[in-house]
Amino acid sequence: METKSQPDLHGLEGRRAMIAGSLSHLPLMEPLRRRDSATAEFSSNSGESGISFRRSSRSGDNCHYASYNVTLKGNSFTFKNDNVTTTFVHTSCHDCILLKFDVESEQRQHFYLFSKRRQLEEMEIEEFRAQAQCLNLPPPVVMDPTKDLCPEQHSTNPAAQTENKTETKND
Repeated sequence: METKSQPDLHGLEGRRAMIAGSLSHLPLMEPLRRRDSATAEFSSNSGESGISFRRSSRSGDNCHYASYNVTLKGNSFTFKNDNVTTTFVHTSCHDCILLKFDVESEQRQHFYLFSKRRQLEEMEIEEFRAQAQCLNLPPPVVMDPTKDLCPEQHSTNPAAQTENKTETKND
């Protein structure tokens, strides 16, 4: 599996929806299947390698948010007290980001494909399936592109390490 060289921050910026994901810890695959949608967003926050990494996930009417200030080191970054190392992996998908999360304390891997599009070509999904198989991960969960994403939220404190919120939609 080929990792990327340090990504271009300008090309990295923006919000992307999760297209598919796979996890090495099988009990977590079912909660992933039940997730309606998820996003990852990168934005520049200081200098050449300082970036803000924001995530959101939706299950039903509930949204969960997390935000981290991270520093790119080559093709990866760490967060959660250096417990999670995230590596950018090569993909032929032109508007995608492929992230491999190594959670050291629990000896597990998370592998996620994000895109600016909500639905990819089958060939792009097949490439991700082959990459997950190469990592000995189970067949990926492919997200339903018709499910709503969480509304965008931005931290009011740029120095914040994490921000966790749950928002319930009352329709």
